Amino acid sequence: MRLIVMGQQAFGKDVLAKLLETGTDEVVAVYCEPDREGKPVDPIKQFALEKGLPVLQPAHFKEQETIDELAAFDADLMVMAFVNVFVPEAARDTPKHGSICFHPSLLPLHRGPSAVNWPIIMGSDKSGFSWFYPSDGLDEGDILLMWECEIGPDDTVIDLYFKKIYPAAVDSVLEVCDLYRAGNPPHMHQDEALATYERRCTKKHAHIDWNKPVAQVYNLIRGTNPAPGAWTTINGTEVSVYDSVRVSGDGISSRVMDVSDDGVTVQCIGGRILVKRVRPAGGDKQSAAEWAASINLKAGDSLGG
Repeated sequence: MRLIVMGQQAFGKDVLAKLLETGTDEVVAVYCEPDREGKPVDPIKQFALEKGLPVLQPAHFKEQETIDELAAFDADLMVMAFVNVFVPEAARDTPKHGSICFHPSLLPLHRGPSAVNWPIIMGSDKSGFSWFYPSDGLDEGDILLMWECEIGPDDTVIDLYFKKIYPAAVDSVLEVCDLYRAGNPPHMHQDEALATYERRCTKKHAHIDWNKPVAQVYNLIRGTNPAPGAWTTINGTEVSVYDSVRVSGDGISSRVMDVSDDGVTVQCIGGRILVKRVRPAGGDKQSAAEWAASINLKAGDSLGG
């Protein structure tokens, strides 16, 4: 098949590399976001240029000229891997078999831009990814293929996405193409009664309230590690919280219960969090023990408002 690959960053680049590696299909063009002033060249663009592939970077698809340019590649399928630009139906349907899009959740759950963060924050025990037939609705459209994995009780975004979803998703693009090549690819309807949409997970969502149940606090920390990074305050100064573990113990919530070489132990409702790695405002990531020593943090101090 003749393919157009549309994507960005490392995931888009690795999907492109996987398709080129097999040589089964011909990639006729690569689409990615426009260059940003002061930002490095997108990895997918750099890789595509190294491979001698045409690279196009339209800011939108509002003009017929842009759609005609896409149509001129005479593609069979457009593979949309990590796409932030809205692609209207006129552009999506230009290839003979239309377009297929990747989303890192078990659709219709967690539609939206932070689909890896929210399942962890909400305490889910499973996630995965979907390849779906995109429509004008956000992450709507029938599903071609789904892959499911466990969210471990201590998994962070790094564990869930980079160690589980990412490698399986890159490999799955070959299965996607095989399903099209075999003819009559599956169409599984999304159950709108189960659909959820969460907004982008930002700093305001990552503020730690130590006066919450320990499970909620722990899920927030691991569901925002490494980005956007959970955070708290000490005497009005912000500090981001990363690697942490749950430990047992009772006491007054938000109180620092222990400071040791292992880190800083903070009380929540029904248990404690041992904070092991932090980043103080304006500083670099460091061990919580090092940070605690630098500000003379001690047992009995309180974190948060």
